[in-house]
Amino acid sequence: MTETAHHKPLDGRRLLVVSTNYAPELTGIGPYAAQLAEHWARSGADTHVLTGMPHYPSWRTEPAYRGVWRTKEQRSGVTVHRRRHYVPSRQSALRRAAFEASVLAHGLAAPPPLRPDAVISQLPSLAGGVIGARLARRHGIPYIPVVQDLMGAAAAQSGIRGGDRAAALASRAERYALTAATLVGVIHESFVPRVTAYGVAPERIRLVPNWSHVPAPSADRATTRARLGWREGTPVVLHSGNMGLKQGLEVLVDAARLAPEIRIVLMGDGNQRDALLARASGLPNLDVLPPAGEDEFTDILAAADVLAVTQRASVLDMSVPSKLTSYFVTGRPVIASVADGGGTALEVQRSGAGLLVAPEDPAAVLAAVRKLIEEPEAADELGSNGPRYVARHLGREAGLARFDALLTEVLQDAEGRDRR
Repeated sequence: MTETAHHKPLDGRRLLVVSTNYAPELTGIGPYAAQLAEHWARSGADTHVLTGMPHYPSWRTEPAYRGVWRTKEQRSGVTVHRRRHYVPSRQSALRRAAFEASVLAHGLAAPPPLRPDAVISQLPSLAGGVIGARLARRHGIPYIPVVQDLMGAAAAQSGIRGGDRAAALASRAERYALTAATLVGVIHESFVPRVTAYGVAPERIRLVPNWSHVPAPSADRATTRARLGWREGTPVVLHSGNMGLKQGLEVLVDAARLAPEIRIVLMGDGNQRDALLARASGLPNLDVLPPAGEDEFTDILAAADVLAVTQRASVLDMSVPSKLTSYFVTGRPVIASVADGGGTALEVQRSGAGLLVAPEDPAAVLAAVRKLIEEPEAADELGSNGPRYVARHLGREAGLARFDALLTEVLQDAEGRDRR
């Protein structure tokens, strides 16, 4: 249908998106939840979001929201309902359980006072998945969980203390959230076997890949490097994003120790930041930078020579880092220190924009970096595949259109049942 000033595709619909992470958070799933909700608001829907207080990736509540219990705000046409929750500064299975429990308790105790036509939840928030399922059941409306990460697998694979017990509890919550769904969205096909293992029929699963949510770089590389103090002739390897357990960033710290001629940059925040700083003590060729602002993020990525994505060797089928969609935009080659056969490895191979190396192996990382530095034409060719892959597969319009199709399918099915 052609959208006009008088009629939009979702006119008259009321939608509720449940996502613990949301704007103004700039990394992780927050930007996807925000862009999706804003898109539906522009499409004519009365769009509401139930979310937490901004805290990611630093795992510290943003100053403007500290001490706030509940708040309702308007952001880009979306009504955002925030509920206070516990934010653990360090991660353990117990602390993560307390975080999820506080999100769940406050979300169920004080949901937005409205009856939506459909509820869409973003997982990995276990609490968000359960809240979405419970609210949809209460109102007798369609429910769509979207799997960005799988927390049951994450707890088992990430090395978090008490992970086995946490994995069992997380898996129970995920099973409840997913089997209660009308349809399930997954951002990568590597999640499908685990989702079906929870009891979701394959015909109820829809692929809704993430899109590239950042602009292409625009600043001069040399100018950005000079501003950051990166000397010409010194190769720079940059990792951007969350500094958590599953990333296994120790491999980059140890690579810096082995190769003083290469500068390693960790840009972001997370619960392992202090431990990584301690491990990197005395290394003059390793920088830890705060997360970049939206206006300079991709310019900084593009100023590096190589972009790194790392995961612990045990991480296989629970996560596909959203950072890849940003990395590919920049035109820089990617080195993926990840388990072969997992979703991250598949995505890097599919893009043709990087090299795979064994996880948790600093020597393998350095060998790949040196190969790219010694063969600049090959490195440039790898890097140039990234934007081409984005143009073909990761466009925002195409990504949002898949969500529109998913939402339309459940709404039309619900209308058909109501008429019968």
